[in-house]
Amino acid sequence: MDEHDPCPKKAKVTAPSSPNEESNGVTLQKIRLMEERVVKLEEDSKVLTDEVTSRLSRSSELYLRPVQLGFDCGHRGGFELMKGYAKKIFPKGEWDNVDPIKAKRIHVTSITKDIRVVWWLLVAVEGYPVQDLVTSLPGQPKVGFKQFAGYVDVDVNNGKSLFYYFVESEVDPHNKPLTLWLNGGPGCSSVGGGAFTELGPFYPRGDGRGLRRNKMSWNKASNLLFIESPVGVGWSYSNTTSDYTCGDASTAKDMRTFMLKWFEKFPELKSRELLLTGESYAGHYIPQLADVLLDHNERSTGFKFNIKGVAIGNPLLRLDRDVPATYEFFWSHGMISDEVGLTIMNNCDFDDYVYASPHNVSNPCNDAISQANIIVGEYINNYDVILDVCYPSIVEQELRLRKMATKISVGIDVCMTYERQFYFNLPEVQKALHANRTNLPYRWSMCSGVLNYSDTDGNMNMLPLLKRIVENKIPVWVFSGDQDSVVPLLGSRTLIRELAHDLNMKVTVPYGAWFHKGQVGGWATEYGNILSFITVRGAAHMVPYAQPSRALHLFSSFVHGQRLPNNTRPSIDD
Repeated sequence: MDEHDPCPKKAKVTAPSSPNEESNGVTLQKIRLMEERVVKLEEDSKVLTDEVTSRLSRSSELYLRPVQLGFDCGHRGGFELMKGYAKKIFPKGEWDNVDPIKAKRIHVTSITKDIRVVWWLLVAVEGYPVQDLVTSLPGQPKVGFKQFAGYVDVDVNNGKSLFYYFVESEVDPHNKPLTLWLNGGPGCSSVGGGAFTELGPFYPRGDGRGLRRNKMSWNKASNLLFIESPVGVGWSYSNTTSDYTCGDASTAKDMRTFMLKWFEKFPELKSRELLLTGESYAGHYIPQLADVLLDHNERSTGFKFNIKGVAIGNPLLRLDRDVPATYEFFWSHGMISDEVGLTIMNNCDFDDYVYASPHNVSNPCNDAISQANIIVGEYINNYDVILDVCYPSIVEQELRLRKMATKISVGIDVCMTYERQFYFNLPEVQKALHANRTNLPYRWSMCSGVLNYSDTDGNMNMLPLLKRIVENKIPVWVFSGDQDSVVPLLGSRTLIRELAHDLNMKVTVPYGAWFHKGQVGGWATEYGNILSFITVRGAAHMVPYAQPSRALHLFSSFVHGQRLPNNTRPSIDD
C-alpha cells in the first residue's frame, strides 16, 4: 500500500459491546497485563514507555480484538493513553483518529502487509469514567494527578442533576481516603469556593483567564470531591421548577442519592475511608448528610458508607448561640461602641431568634443590631475582619476584569472572587469541565440567584446530629478561623463544650496552643478522644483561604487521626 495515497480522516469501526463478543470470526483474546509485561502489538506499535507500562498495570484486564478497516487506506501505528494521563506515544507517524474515543475504550492502529487492523483495548480506566476525565483546564499548569468533572442524575424523572469536580491525590491516590467538601450559603458553590478558592489544586490567575497552583492543596493528603449542591447552585440544575424550592431534608436526600450513584461511576472508591467536610452552612449540610448515610448503613445489607471522620469549619450549628457571638465579636474587636454592644446584650433575647427577618426579637434589639451593622459598614469583610476588600470594575458586556486591589501584606488575593467568576463563565472552561450541558439561562455565580432555600431550616439545632455521629465512633473536628465575625469561634467553642457535656465526655486534651512551623497555629481542646474544637490563628470564615499552610497541617492531622502538635516551642533569641 502506498502510504502517500489519500486517506479519509475518519472511518467507522464496529467495536464489541462486551469482552466476550466475537466479530469477523475472531475470538477476543483476553490478556492479563502484569507490571513486568508489555503487550506486543504489530511491529510499528511496540513502543510503550516504562511509565505507561506501570500505569497500565493497574488495569485488571485488557481485551484485544482485530477488526478490518472499512476502507483501503494504511495507517501507521500509534497509541493514545486515555487512562487519565493524556499521554500520547507515536511510534511512527501521527495518531489516526479512526473513531471517537468512547467510554472505557482505547484504540491502536497498526499496519501489516496484507490488512489494516484496529486493536481495541477495553480497559476499566482504574474504575473511573473516561467521559468525565478532565484532560486539562484552560491556562492550567501541568500536573501529574487526574481530574474528573461532570454530572450525576439524582432524579431522572424530574431531570435533576448535581455537578461534581473530583481531584485525585498528588501522591498514591489509590491508598488515600476520599474527602467530600461542601461549601455553605445555603446555596454557594463548593467548586468555586472550596475547589478553586480555598483547598483545591488551583487558584484563578490575576487576569481571570488562567490558573496557578495552590501549593497547599488538600489533595496532598487525600482525594477530593466537590459537589455543587443543591440544584440551582453553580451548574447543578433541574428541569422541574419546583425543585429550586428546597431545604435541608431534600438536600441531604439528594446528596445520599448522589453518593450512591457517584460510587457507581467510581467503584474503586466505594471501600475507601470517607471524610465529610465543609464550612459555614455545611454545619447543617454535613451533619444531616452523615445522618442519612448512617441511616443507609443501618438498613443496607450490602454496600455501606465507610465514614471515618467529620470536620467542619466555622459551622452554623445553633442559630441562637452563633448569632449573639457575632455581636460579641464586634464589640470585643472594637468594631462597635460600648453603648451599642451593651444595648444588644441587655435588650436581645436570642433564645427565640430565627433566621428570617425581623428575627423574632424586640424592636429595641433589632434597632441595636441595625446600628451595629451600619457602624461595621460595608467596607469591612465580615468573613475576615483583617482582610482588605476588593473594588472590581467589570466593563459592561465585555466582562474585562480590572483589579483595583491586589494582594495585601499577608499574601491574600482579595479579588479572587471576581477572578473566579470571570474564569468559570469562559465557554472553554465550561467545555473542559463538561459543565453547563443544558445551556442554563443564567451565568455561573458563586452563590445561587435562582434558589429558594428554606429560612426555617436555619433555625434547627445540629448538636443532636453531631451527638449521633460521635456515638457511632466517628471523630468530629470543629475548627474556627479566629478572624471570622459571621460564625465566630466564641459560639462554636461554647457549643462543642455543651455537646461534650451532653455526651458525658471528659477533657482528654486541655485547651492550649498547637504549633506549626515553630509558630502558634491556633488553640485546641479535645473531649473523649473523639470530639475536638480547634482555632486557626489568623484565619477567618474560609480557613484554607487565609491560612493555607496551617489549614493543610490541620487537615493532614485529621486525615491521619493525629492530634495537632502542642509541644513544639518556637526558638526565640533575645
